[in-house]
Amino acid sequence: MGAGQTISSRLVHPFECVFDRNSKILILGTFPSPKSRAVGFYYGNKQNIFWQTLSLVLKKQPPTADKESKKGFLLENRIALWDVLYACEISGANDKTIKNPEPNDFSTLFKKASIKAVFTTGKQATTYFKKLCAEKSGFVPIYLPSTSPANRARQKSESFLAEWGKIKGFLE
Repeated sequence: MGAGQTISSRLVHPFECVFDRNSKILILGTFPSPKSRAVGFYYGNKQNIFWQTLSLVLKKQPPTADKESKKGFLLENRIALWDVLYACEISGANDKTIKNPEPNDFSTLFKKASIKAVFTTGKQATTYFKKLCAEKSGFVPIYLPSTSPANRARQKSESFLAEWGKIKGFLE
């Protein structure tokens, strides 16, 4: 391998979907980052503003850093959380390096919860859901801008929180 090249490895999604029968919306990322996998839960990179963004949009106190607090926050607010992909080859946290994607099976979730809308965070999650899941699920994903540190410039725009605010209309 030459300098600067990274090795892509096949990974299987390590977390279960967070949902219960009261969940009204499903928020999907693409696949957990290495930092999320290391801490054992979604959006574990401290520089990712997912939890802060949800808190601002919902006008609620953010959950503490522990997994149970985050799960409770999601369920109390009727939000299901998962990722589009069950398995893939990926280099680091770069969704653009994904190869051989396999989607998660959403059938149990959609049978057990009253999901009104599916939101996808970032362009790659949206693309993969449209390509691999939309027809079978019957949902057209609603795009949300990424909360990843790689999207920092976009997150400072006025429209960022307004776009995330779309989730509120489906939670009432």
